[in-house]
Amino acid sequence: MGRDVASVTISGEDRRRYREKVRRCLDVLARMLGESQFDFERPHIGLEIELNLIDAIGDPLMRNADVLKAIADPAWATELGQFNLEINIPPRELGGEGTGELEAEVRDHLQHADHRANEVGGGLVMIGILPTLRRSDIGEETLSSNARYKMLNDQIFAARGEEMRIDIPGHEPLHMHADTIIPEAACTSVQFHLQVSPDQFGAYWNAAQAIAGAQVAMGANSPFLFGHRLWHETRITLFEQATDTRPDELKTQGVRPRVWFGERWITSVFDLFEENTRYFPSLLPLCDDEEPRDVLDEGGIPELGELTLHNGTIYRWNRPIYAVVKGRPHLRVENRVLPAGPTVADVVANGAFYYGVVRMLAEDDRPVWTRMSFATAEENLHRAARDGLDATQYWPGMGEVPAAELVLRKLLPLAHEGLDRWGVDPARRDRLLGIIERRCVTGRTGAAWQIATVDAIEESYGTPRHDALRMMVRSYAEHMRANEPVHLWPIGP
Repeated sequence: MGRDVASVTISGEDRRRYREKVRRCLDVLARMLGESQFDFERPHIGLEIELNLIDAIGDPLMRNADVLKAIADPAWATELGQFNLEINIPPRELGGEGTGELEAEVRDHLQHADHRANEVGGGLVMIGILPTLRRSDIGEETLSSNARYKMLNDQIFAARGEEMRIDIPGHEPLHMHADTIIPEAACTSVQFHLQVSPDQFGAYWNAAQAIAGAQVAMGANSPFLFGHRLWHETRITLFEQATDTRPDELKTQGVRPRVWFGERWITSVFDLFEENTRYFPSLLPLCDDEEPRDVLDEGGIPELGELTLHNGTIYRWNRPIYAVVKGRPHLRVENRVLPAGPTVADVVANGAFYYGVVRMLAEDDRPVWTRMSFATAEENLHRAARDGLDATQYWPGMGEVPAAELVLRKLLPLAHEGLDRWGVDPARRDRLLGIIERRCVTGRTGAAWQIATVDAIEESYGTPRHDALRMMVRSYAEHMRANEPVHLWPIGP
């Protein structure tokens, strides 16, 4: 959710000043891009994982502040709901020795945090949507204590002027209203970061957009929400609806949503920041003391705080990131389409697939985005979210094909070659991409396992839905800790 903010009252003057400051930041970014100010000689990757807290029976545990205190590690932070936590894994070069240590490092972090959570009566579960969440768990009282979340909630509902309506078709359709943004907290994801040069940013962002559907199809892990079986990756449509500042009238007028796939292929990172400034009013209009033009004129590197804060309230599935580290600015693509889990092995395999494929597509002499419409890429994403590996995907040269076939025939070979270009060890490459291959061959994603396991529990024991979900979550947590990839998990409690 970005940086912390203090609780303040927002005035019309604050909004005007902020809008003007964001535009000055945008001008400075354009200048920096023109002057080649950016660090990109040794690209780094980064990883963020959002997790849920559960109690002994598998229900959500609303004690993230207590668990965070027990963990006592600055890598961990709160998230929107009191049942959420997030970990930020330190960046590293892609292909270097640090990449090989990633899986072990993440497991060590999670095991330590899980043990500390146990001390306060809970545990961690890495899953796209916690299936045992109930509507009674989404009141304003379950917001985390950070003032940013309260302000964001107030500003979104002030912009809407009415309750949030959530309508999700599916196997067991869900129709409800909410008076907070807490349903968004049900969405826990993995974010893969990739540092790129300004010249290459457009190609890498376009490549990430092009494969979003395939990523979600083979990584789906969110089939249940408030007791309803919905999409394989319900998180996609839930996030789009739960953070929507538009009442129906503004939707009809074509106002863009804040959770956004976008509307066109790009040529520069500037396109995205400029769209953010042009289309979206501020939600957190808070100005820093820094004057970016003065800093740049004096030979310094500006933080562009207003531009980055505004960017953090626009939820693109592939988000541009500007950051300054050790006095050097850089640009990153933040890939946000995938759910958390099921295991660390699955998460790292998903990352290997993503980094390998985007490298190849970005360097292709005839890029895929010159042969596929942007609207088709967006449709691929929503088809994949609905149907998982059974979804139909369009790909140039292949036409309409099942998602599993697209991954196995086209994208996995690209991922192998891309990881070779990044310098990833062949044995590690083969193990990680082998997980993706077996997932596609068996059809066993996290979502497929959850659905089949709940069906088995209900059919075998006649168990009511919520009790079946509790049993499934407890079994899921055990498999997650063992770190056997999900395609190897047996069906049943």
